[in-house]
Parts: sequence; structure tokens; C-alpha cells
Amino acid sequence: MSENLTVGVDIGGTNILAGVVTAAGEIVAQARRATDPTDPDQIERAVAEAVAELQATYEVAGVGVAAAGFVSADRRKLLFAPNIAWRDHPLADRLEALIGRPVVIENDANAAAWAEYRFGQGRGTSDMVMLTLGTGLGGAIITGGQLVRGAFGAAAELGHIKIVPDGHYCGCGQEGCWEAYSSGTALAKLAQSVATTDPEGSKAMLGLAAGAPLAGQHVTAAARAGDPVATRLLRRFGKYLGIGIATIAAVTAADLVVIGGGIAAAAGDFILPAARKAFLQRLSGRGFRGELTITTASLA
Repeated sequence: MSENLTVGVDIGGTNILAGVVTAAGEIVAQARRATDPTDPDQIERAVAEAVAELQATYEVAGVGVAAAGFVSADRRKLLFAPNIAWRDHPLADRLEALIGRPVVIENDANAAAWAEYRFGQGRGTSDMVMLTLGTGLGGAIITGGQLVRGAFGAAAELGHIKIVPDGHYCGCGQEGCWEAYSSGTALAKLAQSVATTDPEGSKAMLGLAAGAPLAGQHVTAAARAGDPVATRLLRRFGKYLGIGIATIAAVTAADLVVIGGGIAAAAGDFILPAARKAFLQRLSGRGFRGELTITTASLA
């Protein structure tokens, strides 16, 4: 097979998705595995199994791994992850031993941002911000056509900017982080809290959950069916998203924010209008600075 083929692997808090990718960004085959966020060894075995499945058909030159967490400047280690049990973890070395191919590690939001910049919504711009709404809230900044990595390789951890003083606890151990208000985990916690205090008003969401813990997909499905409580939760989610984007706009010169991840794909039409409204209400110097565009990812 072509020597230009590589495998891209996305390690999330619940799933691992691997794909054979061409130099033009085309995904030609995929494999999926479950993630146990408490067991780094299981994650590595699952990644190796997914890559082996793809290599049975395709000859690949190397493997790029996108993971949620702080990635070292040399892109070899996971220094810290709020939702997976990685602490100063030599992930690239361990995967190379299992896979037998060169491995490069990248922060998942950085990887998503670069894909959108090269092949998606970011084409034609040189300055953009990427937000990934999944188990957590990832972020990436591209300025002047370059990813912002910072001195230690862990720049643009936007999910951990503080938007509510002394607010909800975050998986990183701090309080009031953006991720604690605008992420899949945050939405599920909010839905469960509302269902506990108002079970009658939450009947639509609880019925969809059918006894399982409430999750983002139950909120979205209920909202699509016209449930006012679920709709209100998604708009609240969008409000906090917009508050954070206004903070970002005060720091960066970006003209575009691209929002990716499962929640954006499933509920963007509920979330984005509320995000845009909250963003404009809190944008400093409105009328005297460019108002960036907020849109959903095309490659999510």
C-alpha cells in the first residue's frame, strides 16, 4: 500500500477511534475500541489492537495519537490528563513497543484544530480557535498559521480557564473551570441535578434514559422532541460556552471559533444561538473590534 498512509488514533474518555488516513486527509478505514479511563495499560492494548486491525489490510508508515491532556513539548509523554489516569506517562514509547511503528502524541484539541485548519472550516484563515466538546472541553489556538504550544507544550488548555469563581469542581482538581460548565460531563451532571429536584418536569429525559444515568444524548433527544426542560438545559450550556468565548476573544486575535465534538454535532442548533448571544453580551470593546465567527466543525 501507499507509503503516505498513516493511522490517526483519537483516545477519548469512553472510546478509542483509529483511522487510516491519506496525505490529503481522507479516512479510508476505521476501527473502534472501548476505553477504561482508570487503566492506562488497557488503553495501550486497545490502541495496539485497533492499529493491528487496520494494519492487517493497510501498510502504514507511522501512528499519530490524539489524547486529551497535557502533552510534553517533544510530543512523547502525557504529562497530565484530567479524565484519564495519565501522570507523566511515556505513552509514545509504550505504544511503539506494542505497535512496531513510529508514534507521535498530540493533544486531541490541537489535532482537531489542525485538521479543521487544513481541511475543514479553517481553510482560508490564519487565526482560529478550536473547542472540542466531549467528556471534557478541549481547546487549541492557531495564530499566524501555527499551533500555539507554549514553552512546556501544554498551551491552550482552554477548558481550564476559570469562568465562575469558586464554582463547580472540575476533574483537574480546581473549581470554576469552563469544562465544569461546558462539557459532556457537565451537561450530564446538570441534567441529573435537575431530574433529582424536579423529576416530574424531567420525565422526558428520564424516560429516554430508561433507568440508566442521564447523559447528553438524553438531553438532546428530549429537546428535539420539544421538551422545554431539556431545551433550557442546552441553552444554559450554550450560555456558558459563549461566556468563555468572550474571554478568549479578549486574549486572541482569532476571527473564527470552530466547535467540534459529539455535543456540537448533535445539539449545535440549540447551543450555538445561546453561545453567540452570551458572547456578544460580554464582548469587550464591541463595535470597535472584529466579532469573530462561531461555527461547528465540518470534520467532527
